[in-house]
Amino acid sequence: MELPKETKNETSRGAAPAVGHGRWYNDACGTAFGLEVIGERWALLVVRELMLGARRFSDLRSALPGISAKVLTERLAALEAAGVVERRILPPPGKAQVYALTPWGLAAEPLIQELGRWAAQSRAHDPRLPLSAVSLMLSLRTMLDRDGLAPFTGKRIGFVIGAESFLAEPQARELPIRRAGADDADAVFRAPSADVIAAGIYAGVPWWTLAQDSGLAITGDSALAVRFARLFRLPPPLA
Repeated sequence: MELPKETKNETSRGAAPAVGHGRWYNDACGTAFGLEVIGERWALLVVRELMLGARRFSDLRSALPGISAKVLTERLAALEAAGVVERRILPPPGKAQVYALTPWGLAAEPLIQELGRWAAQSRAHDPRLPLSAVSLMLSLRTMLDRDGLAPFTGKRIGFVIGAESFLAEPQARELPIRRAGADDADAVFRAPSADVIAAGIYAGVPWWTLAQDSGLAITGDSALAVRFARLFRLPPPLA
């Protein structure tokens, strides 16, 4: 019996069509497909900025000051077409349009973490450069000493960075972080920008120096905050 022929555009029963697979590399490797989806300049950073929740277009522009409105529009459209990003309308009274990651988009966090860990092993990596608030929060989940986290279980560590607020709630070996008010946290880092806090955590700049020169404030249990900050360190350089 002659089997029916499959055309190039047909997919197996129940499978979603491969969006753009092969458009750059003509390679079946998943790494090649991943680069075709998020390998355009700025695309992975857009995904990074959505990792802790939906954001408006203007929020993304603020977090990625080097991107133009045109390029951001193009990247969001491409990521939406690929199934990584979706548009939502906030309920009244806001009714604003926001962009959020789909479940597949959210599954990219380990990729972002491992890429960051790998890149940080280069001596060319400079932790003192500007970075977004979300980037700092994701770095905490990446550079975490999980073995030392247990004593902080049940504590709430807040971060107020400019107009953004986050809450870290350690749980055994995991560090959930979400956008939330920090007023009820046990300890709170407050800074005008994320790189100020990163300088204390990763570059070893004394906290009192940052308080004097860069607008840092630690409220609540400051001793707890300093001990918590010691849980994070960059990997030793390999190159």
